[in-house]
Amino acid sequence: MSRLAAGPGSRIAVDVVVPVLNEAHVLEKSVAAVRQFLAEHFPYRWRIVIVDNGSTDGTKEVGEALSATYPDVEFLHLAERGRGRALRHAWAWSTADVVCYTDVDLSTELSFLGPLVSAIVDHGYDIATGSRLMRGSRTVRSLRREIISRVYNAFVKAVLFTSFTDAQCGFKAVSRAVVERVVPQVKDQSWFFDTELLVLAEKHGYRIKDIPVVWREDDDSRVKILRTAWEDIKGVLRLRWQLWTGRHR
Repeated sequence: MSRLAAGPGSRIAVDVVVPVLNEAHVLEKSVAAVRQFLAEHFPYRWRIVIVDNGSTDGTKEVGEALSATYPDVEFLHLAERGRGRALRHAWAWSTADVVCYTDVDLSTELSFLGPLVSAIVDHGYDIATGSRLMRGSRTVRSLRREIISRVYNAFVKAVLFTSFTDAQCGFKAVSRAVVERVVPQVKDQSWFFDTELLVLAEKHGYRIKDIPVVWREDDDSRVKILRTAWEDIKGVLRLRWQLWTGRHR
């Protein structure tokens, strides 16, 4: 049976979700790094929730073993793939006051988890999202990925009239209210989930906090950048049409 690890004097419960797909080779090391950081630096009651979406490489077995070993680690398994589907399932399953997520490659420095959650707990924001494009952020990635990211985020702003700076950073925290009222409206089950969540939350008046982060590209990443970007662009156009016609409520 899992339990929340106690932060120093805090009654706020936070679930840190780690979505995974075929990450057996890095999962144990990444979870160890997250556990160590949370135990040493995180001021809230916490639990790590690994959510596997359709892995075929032994990720499920590694996740189950970690959950059996550590009472502050929970493992969820989905047969179907999709990062959005995984986050939706884990956040709906959670009963924590705040839910957040970080990609398993830990591209975003974990030291920004505290400010991410504090934006919601202490400053009244509904969503906090890491930004690789704000002044004060530091990003190490290929030129191709930098260009694609900047073009995509400019496209989102131009088409959907948004104010947030980085739609797709895999480092976000959301309040219980957003989980209950906004997440069920998000239609995408894959990579566009992040953008759609932010857009719908902003359109409904929820407050979003951008936090500049330090982010380093994972050389082992198997995300197909161009294909993912094209799917995201189609998602933007679909969402624009649905908002314009009133079909997205």
